[in-house]
Amino acid sequence: MSLEYFHAVDTGRARSNNEDSIAVDEANALAVLADGMGGYNAGEVASSMATSFIKSELGRWLAEAAHGASDLEVRRAMDICVDNANRAIFNAANANPQYAGMGTTLVVAVFREGQLRLGHVGDSRAYRWRGGQLAQITRDHSLLQEQIDAGLITPEQAAFSANKNLVTRAVGVEDTVLLETHLHEVQPGDVYMMCSDGLSDMLDDSMMSRLLQMHDSLQEAGRALIDAANDAGGKDNIALILVRVAKGQAGAARPWWKFGR
Repeated sequence: MSLEYFHAVDTGRARSNNEDSIAVDEANALAVLADGMGGYNAGEVASSMATSFIKSELGRWLAEAAHGASDLEVRRAMDICVDNANRAIFNAANANPQYAGMGTTLVVAVFREGQLRLGHVGDSRAYRWRGGQLAQITRDHSLLQEQIDAGLITPEQAAFSANKNLVTRAVGVEDTVLLETHLHEVQPGDVYMMCSDGLSDMLDDSMMSRLLQMHDSLQEAGRALIDAANDAGGKDNIALILVRVAKGQAGAARPWWKFGR
């Protein structure tokens, strides 16, 4: 696949420090995004540790083994790298009182052979923009999402909830973490968007879709999304990665069988 990238981190309008982090390895079609949490600068430490560790370790594995690897092996490599990053953050938090309780959300994407293997922890998100339609392809690990799933509140009510930032799963908070992963078929012209809640809390799906529709340039679309989030209040740090699949790039070849006797 031929892929085009845009990525940026913005402090936003309300905060002086930045706890979001991104890492992109274009050679190995790997993208990682994290939104840290914790007092002092601990959130910044956690997110930076997660993105740099996973880019280094998973990127090295992809460079050496991914060409002949099955999707199951890629998924296993993602699990191992995230588990190792989780333990590194957890151990650092326990060894340094200043970092106690730090953790981070995570989204990690591996593109290969017409497919996207996507993993996430927490409430940072991934979306797919295809044919003018935007779809969220991750499900938040958050108290708010659990309340929606249980029918306690509606998605419309959730937009005004005071529990927006309470995640139920994060990297580095406990000695183990479960990475939720899914496999997606990739089509030519698809745009995949990974973002922290500094973007998704400020802009609804229709606004994000409209901004993606308005700009042919991925760079212009990315800057427009960040500017719009800031114009809407910029209440948190903003991390954004856009990945576009070149038109004319077909997905993985599929075998065909003739049915009959």
